[in-house]
Amino acid sequence: MCGIAGLFHPATPKPVDPTRLRAMIGAQAHRGPDGQGVWTAPGVGFAHARLSIIDLAGSPQPMVEDEVAVCFNGEIYNYRALRDALREKGAVFRTSGDTEVLLHGWRHWGPAMLDRLDGMFAFAVHDARAGVLFLARDRLGVKPLHWAELPDGAIAFASEMKGVLAHPLFRRRPDIRAVEDYLALGYVPDDASIVSGIHKLAAGHFLLVERGRAVPRPRQWWDVDFSARESGSVARLGEGLLDHMRAGVTSRMVADVPLGAFLSGGVDSSGVVALMAEASPRAVRTCTIGFEEAGHDERRYARVIAQRFATDHDERVVRADDFALIDTLVAQFDEPFADASALATYRLCELAREHVTVALSGDGADEAMAGYRRHVFHAGEERIRGLLPADLRAGLFGTLGRFYPKADWAPRPLRARTTLLALGMDGAEAYARAVGVTSPEWRGRLFSPEARAALGGHRAEDRYVVAMRDAPARDPIDRAQYADLKIWLPGDILTKTDRASMAVGLEAREPLLDHRLVQYAARLPAAMRIRGGQGKWLMKKVLEPYLPRDILYRPKMGFVTPISAWFRGALADDAARLEHSGLLRETGWFQLAELGRMAADHRSARADHGRTLWQMLMLERSLQRLFG
Repeated sequence: MCGIAGLFHPATPKPVDPTRLRAMIGAQAHRGPDGQGVWTAPGVGFAHARLSIIDLAGSPQPMVEDEVAVCFNGEIYNYRALRDALREKGAVFRTSGDTEVLLHGWRHWGPAMLDRLDGMFAFAVHDARAGVLFLARDRLGVKPLHWAELPDGAIAFASEMKGVLAHPLFRRRPDIRAVEDYLALGYVPDDASIVSGIHKLAAGHFLLVERGRAVPRPRQWWDVDFSARESGSVARLGEGLLDHMRAGVTSRMVADVPLGAFLSGGVDSSGVVALMAEASPRAVRTCTIGFEEAGHDERRYARVIAQRFATDHDERVVRADDFALIDTLVAQFDEPFADASALATYRLCELAREHVTVALSGDGADEAMAGYRRHVFHAGEERIRGLLPADLRAGLFGTLGRFYPKADWAPRPLRARTTLLALGMDGAEAYARAVGVTSPEWRGRLFSPEARAALGGHRAEDRYVVAMRDAPARDPIDRAQYADLKIWLPGDILTKTDRASMAVGLEAREPLLDHRLVQYAARLPAAMRIRGGQGKWLMKKVLEPYLPRDILYRPKMGFVTPISAWFRGALADDAARLEHSGLLRETGWFQLAELGRMAADHRSARADHGRTLWQMLMLERSLQRLFG
């Protein structure tokens, strides 16, 4: 696990200044505390910061041989099998790690190498003979990669945005469309950037830049397909699912450093720990964080799993006032990021790093196997939509919803107004709103007329509507999951885990995002994913021999941070100050008086605007750091 950076001149091979590369990788030094390397050649330069996981003493980067250079962040889990295949083609290996597999793999297979890789990765290859720069990102977007075209014509790339921003020629300008996306979703998705001109290479895509030619658009090399279906009994399909889960876990247990697991006491992390314990001759190291509020604290469930599998367990309590981490998170994430569970994730990574260098997580199961409550609601709402014509539905449910009392404080099943309004909409539009934070109506009230004009009709929800419409799918829940895998997973979940773990020099691995497991789950009949009001139905079924029923079938909690309480307590003054923020006023984007009323209504408990206030607070801090 590492950080990478580089420069490439596609027009002419201008010299590359090593000091600029050192600045770009120095800005990401936290990603690789075990050493740095810089390499330059005519028209190109790579820089690398290393966190040693495999082949600790060898595999220095950037790695160069016979005019091919590689700079790599991630892990290739099947590297030993690939080494054997490449040896049969005549490749001679000088190291025992996975980086050299990319170097020889490029030489023998070119871009088609990607289809052979099992892992999480973002890497760059420079081939001097062909005069090309090749950038690639793993199938599901576990590892990040940012790139930009500089005023001098160079391509700059880096693991994190701060690496590109460290180049002195890059000109920083904010993009209002990314602010719209952020307020809607709580994060800036991968097809957008808060800094105009910086691009994120999308999951499952590569960029091939040839010297002397215009920079092309990135190309997709992998996609998950929901259009086919597995057939067979519950027992047969369950056996296949469990086999894929086992393979995902065991492949990610290869490391030359101490390894452990995050354990929340929920289904996903508990299942990972169970399969790790099954495969390991030694006690699995697990770690858990808890909260002072009993309703948010899952430590007792984690202890049940730790005792059941005799793990070497550690836990820590996160205080309710742990918002002191705000500035740390702002610096780490670069772009505004409003998933408040990032605070807890950071503390969990800190705890894990005290004992291990690699930790397995349960990330990805909810997206791959329909585990969110919103998936269950969407499936139910779509059944109702199918009973009535769209025009009748819109008139009936839309009218009822507008006159039904608001109950934003209530759990989703009890918010009849929200459900009625959703039933009056197209399914994709309703789902796009369900995954959001601040509604289009509230954004319309917060944005100034000038901001609305600058947006030019851009609307954050449209990317979900388009993704669901064009999904390779046959069922409404397929389409929702597809959109989550393409938008929510890389933009929120994987960004959170990557930045929080890398901040403390920890490698996090996601076994339930093994691409073969994800594709297998996508082919399961919808009734195997959602049944009887339960998401992840087949996954829970196959884990019954491993986990207690009160772990498998208890209500989902997740990392819940009490931000609404903060804005009525310790952060109340911070919320009130947003109305008078000179930085927000200077942007001209917001109606600050409306923001002031929102803060006052929240503080007096007339309404709950905690999530939007958190968004605005994180936005202000991020804009200050980026554009000051």
